[in-house]
Amino acid sequence: MPPWAAALALLLAALALLLLRPWKRAVGARTPVRDHEEQEVVSGGPADQFSDRCEPLPGGCSLICKPSALAQCLLRTLRRSAALEPSPRSWLSGPHLQTFCHFILPVGPGPELAREYLQLADDGLVALDWVIGPCARGRRVTNPGSLPPVLLVIPNAWGRLTRNVLGLCLLALERGYYPVIFHRRGHHGCPLVSPRLQPFGDPSDLKEAVTYIRFRHPAAPLFAVSEGSGSALLLSYLGECGSSSYVTGAACISPVLRCREWFEAGLPWPYERGFLLQQKIALSRYASALEDTVDTSKLFRSSSLREFEETLFCHTKSFPISWDTYWDLNDPLRDVDEAAVPVLCICSADDPVCGPPACTLPAELFHSNPYFFLLLSSQGGHCGFLRPEPLPAWSHEVILESFRALTEFFRMEERMKGLSRRRTSFLGGRRRWGGLQKREVSPSSNLEEVFNWKRSYTR
Repeated sequence: MPPWAAALALLLAALALLLLRPWKRAVGARTPVRDHEEQEVVSGGPADQFSDRCEPLPGGCSLICKPSALAQCLLRTLRRSAALEPSPRSWLSGPHLQTFCHFILPVGPGPELAREYLQLADDGLVALDWVIGPCARGRRVTNPGSLPPVLLVIPNAWGRLTRNVLGLCLLALERGYYPVIFHRRGHHGCPLVSPRLQPFGDPSDLKEAVTYIRFRHPAAPLFAVSEGSGSALLLSYLGECGSSSYVTGAACISPVLRCREWFEAGLPWPYERGFLLQQKIALSRYASALEDTVDTSKLFRSSSLREFEETLFCHTKSFPISWDTYWDLNDPLRDVDEAAVPVLCICSADDPVCGPPACTLPAELFHSNPYFFLLLSSQGGHCGFLRPEPLPAWSHEVILESFRALTEFFRMEERMKGLSRRRTSFLGGRRRWGGLQKREVSPSSNLEEVFNWKRSYTR
């Protein structure tokens, strides 16, 4: 047995022993909220504040959203989804096992990736991993008669590429998408060429990456999926860009929505230590490069995620800011009212990382904003939602089915608008043919001066 396998087996054994006793500390559990969470998980239903405008779904799930034609379309799709059908209870049902299997188990044989490094305006680098294979069961056509859509996948904020992310990419490739994984500066082998990292909710690098993707695929629909803490980046981007985001639809798996409270309350200690260790390992190779900007000795002595985040982005040597100012600039919901893209958030009532929905999910967002939809499951852990092998996580199936429903809904809306315009034109008299022939300008026509192949190279 190789050394890494032995170490992994010991780690899994230790974690299994930890599962024998309950963890008393959870996000938002400074009061008797923990008791409320336990009652909620046992009952298998959402919290009281989510009972309003709550539509039941198969498998003990619920859809919470503002009533609209789009909501009815999505509701019909989810009620017909085979992925939500209840399955026999298995050893994977526990929330901690769902989470540990997702984050700790080896990735295994993943997809074939073609990496591109994109040079940014400040000379920094981000990486784009295009999934090009394999596709064992044959590639399906998602939208007959149209270009294959691009699926932009944003991993968690710690930079770890998990089993579920790669599984989603393989399933999307099979369904006819072009998946591409976005990696931040210094994450997953992307070199840190400048002493600047991407703050938790700063979408500036993602904006340039999306612009480049649109340059490469100007006419293809663009969908986006984020995982866990990476959802802060996607939601910040959708809020800042509004109707100019180029995104047709988005989904967030186990999103962290109240991020400041999440950092301040802390996580159950195994997750807190694990995520903290992951960040320290990722940045240790750049310790000498970061010495001029942050106190690296204090950074690597951090004992909590909040202390690590605050030291890295607030207590800088060149431009220190307060913790309050940092979240004024990085709260993912700061511009949420400007978002103009349907967003499906898939969350679990037994999420051990995010905490109980009553404390961590803003119910008013889903009750008042017609673009946000909450699919709340009674179980699934954090980013887990696993099913027995070889079935993929049911969250992946639901996301791709919802994207297809969005595509059909928007196509029908455009068709109805076209009929309405033709009826108005017929009733208003004949028009000049030349006035109706509007030439569509490709989004890439004005970007050739911004991006060229010298600024993006393939490994």
